[in-house]
Amino acid sequence: MKVNTQSVNFTADSKLIDFIQKRMDKLDMFYDKIIQSDVYLKVENTSDKENKIFEAKVSVPGDSFIVKKQCKTFEEGTDSAIASLERQIKKRKEKLRAHI
Repeated sequence: MKVNTQSVNFTADSKLIDFIQKRMDKLDMFYDKIIQSDVYLKVENTSDKENKIFEAKVSVPGDSFIVKKQCKTFEEGTDSAIASLERQIKKRKEKLRAHI
């Protein structure tokens, strides 16, 4: 799956981009009809330690899933967002099976 990663107001490290790509590729195990995914990495200018925002949009035929997580690190945000996307994708798949 092609993951479009955009970092807002900073330059993302290639290790971080590879990490995100690997995690997003795992979503293919749950649903093979994913069209594309867009990931936005943002850093807020606050004194709060949880200032990293991970936002993902996954497009599937007829729908799209959007997840936004705010954590201390982008890796932590990626993991929690992927877990949330897994639940949403599984739920959609169950609904599609029920209609068939």
